[in-house]
Amino acid sequence: MTDVLVEVTDSVATVTLNRPERRNAISSQLLAALTSALTGLDERQDVHAIVLTGADPAFCAGLDLSELELQGSALAQSAPAGRPVPDLGTPLIGAVNGAAITGGLELALNCDFLVASDRARFADTHARIGIQPGWGLTVLLPEAVGLRRAREMSGTGNFVSAQTALAWGLVNHVVPHEELLVFARQLAADIGSNDQDAVQALYSTYRQGSLVSGAEALALEASAHARWRGGIDPGEVARRREGVIARGRSQA
Repeated sequence: MTDVLVEVTDSVATVTLNRPERRNAISSQLLAALTSALTGLDERQDVHAIVLTGADPAFCAGLDLSELELQGSALAQSAPAGRPVPDLGTPLIGAVNGAAITGGLELALNCDFLVASDRARFADTHARIGIQPGWGLTVLLPEAVGLRRAREMSGTGNFVSAQTALAWGLVNHVVPHEELLVFARQLAADIGSNDQDAVQALYSTYRQGSLVSGAEALALEASAHARWRGGIDPGEVARRREGVIARGRSQA
């Protein structure tokens, strides 16, 4: 069985963690396959957005502890502190179809934004297991839900429902389970309908700004704006503005 499935339709790629019998727990083989798949898709000019999901019933149960506990395991060597996904220029949407636990929660947090099934649940059980996060949880979880709620999640290890995750700002949308991928792919298609150089520059500014103070983030945006401004075609901007106005009317 292939641990990671990849499907590309039009400009949207769907990447599926495919170890359902292990609730998509991250093994060294799955981590290598995920890195390879995302890197390859990021290099493709015809892929404008990526949707990351899991094979039902779970999104991801975290690191595969049965492999991690083995002396000198490949997983211990291949899952160092940092990020569970490579640096991408392509927007990455998490479509959380079920439980996202500990390392699985960190994997979700490393997406640009999240859409959740009504069956999704989220938990940080690092403290219950007796390990420390290494994929950005102590930065990304407070960024999403606020410091006090992040401390509650990490301190208690309690599960948070999809609706609570929505109320707390952890996810952008909650949809019926059977509509999850259709909804996420539509958002990905919406991203793909924009100027792709502009999308990648904007997302890069978001990512860089999230790592520094407010003043430094503003300076980064000003620098990105100055670089971009020199290449603007006023006629093309005017044409696109008309399209934006028409689209806004259609969505009213």
